[in-house]
Amino acid sequence: MEKIKIMLAEDHLVVRNGIRLLLESQSNIEVTAEVSNGVEMLQRLEQNVPVDIVITDLSMLEMDGLNLINELKERQFPVKIIVLTMLNCELHVATSFQNGASAYLVKNVSAEELIFCINHVSKGGKYLCEEIVMKLIDKLIGNSLNTTNQIDPEALDLTERELEVLELLGQGLTNMEIAKNLFLSKRTVEGHRQNLIEKTQSKNTPSLIKFAVVNGLIR
Repeated sequence: MEKIKIMLAEDHLVVRNGIRLLLESQSNIEVTAEVSNGVEMLQRLEQNVPVDIVITDLSMLEMDGLNLINELKERQFPVKIIVLTMLNCELHVATSFQNGASAYLVKNVSAEELIFCINHVSKGGKYLCEEIVMKLIDKLIGNSLNTTNQIDPEALDLTERELEVLELLGQGLTNMEIAKNLFLSKRTVEGHRQNLIEKTQSKNTPSLIKFAVVNGLIR
C-alpha cells in the first residue's frame, strides 16, 4: 500500500513533534519533511521532496499560511493543502478555501478527526472541522432560516439508520462517537455518512448538515 506523504509547516517545535508522532503512528501515512514556515516549505518543494498533502499553520513568521497557500497555487505545485490552526475566524476559513485549501481544522481537533481528514483529502475530498461546522450551524439557526419547506425523508430514500446518523452528525459527534452510540462499526458509520452526502447531493459534510437544517431533517 502506497503511503500518503505529508509535509508539515508549523513554527512551534513541540506542536510539530506531536503532530509528526501522531501521523507516523498510522501505517498509511509518512511524514517526508517538516518546516517552521512557508519559505522553508517552498524550498523543500523546489528540492522535489515527495509530498501529497501539505499541513500548514496560518500564524508563522517569514511566510504565514495564507501567503503560502497563495504561493502553492500560483506555482502550481501538485499538492493538496490542509490548514491546521488556532484561528476559527470565518474570513480565514473562506479565504483558505478560496485560495485552494482542501481542508480547514482548528488545533483542538481530535486525533481521529485529523486522520479522517487526511484520508478524506487524499481521496480528493474537502473537509471543514466539526467545531467550525457547528459554529456556522449556530449562526444559521440564530439567523432564523426559513425551514418551512421541509423535505420528506422518504422522498430522499433515507433509511431510519441514516436519519439517526444524520441527527448525531448535527450534534457534532465524530464517526467514532456515533459508532459507539449506535453500536455500529466506524466503517459502517462512514458508509452511512457517504450515503447521506450522495442522496442529498451535498458536496461534503458541512453542506450536508446545512441541507438538513434548512430542510427540517434535523433541529
